[in-house]
Amino acid sequence: MQPTEIEWMKMAIAEAKKAKMYNEVPIGAIIVQNGVVIATAYNLRETNQNAVAHAELLAIKQACEKLGTWRLEDCELYVTLEPCPMCSGAILLSRIKKVVYGAADPKAGCAGTLMNLLTDDRFNHQSEVVPGVLKEECGALLSNFFKQIREKNKMKKLLQKMGNEQNDG
Repeated sequence: MQPTEIEWMKMAIAEAKKAKMYNEVPIGAIIVQNGVVIATAYNLRETNQNAVAHAELLAIKQACEKLGTWRLEDCELYVTLEPCPMCSGAILLSRIKKVVYGAADPKAGCAGTLMNLLTDDRFNHQSEVVPGVLKEECGALLSNFFKQIREKNKMKKLLQKMGNEQNDG
């Protein structure tokens, strides 16, 4: 029996949790072809200091290398956060047939939130889009990550302030 969209998304969430272990924004992606996972990736922008090290792009690169082609026409991408314009462009250019995402991205989402590049018929390829699969779990991963960063920054400022007061005293 083939896994469901929910089961595939849980695999993408597992990838996102790996990113979090490296203090990366917890975004994970997997690519499936004919019911088999052929690529897995998570965000590595900070680790690699590379603006294009998004989970989707890393998974697309891995899938292309595995299949020996840039055409991923019979593949599906599962990603925990709605693809940005850059990733949406790569999805279109690699001809991925279906994109399933978890949380919407109100700041950069180009699979339905700000716009939908993936279904725009002005391009020579369109991808089916399935939004909101396990959106609460995907969204909570991101919200908790950024909440922890804000708390760390707040504590750092407080400690700096205390240190400055001691030096002044």
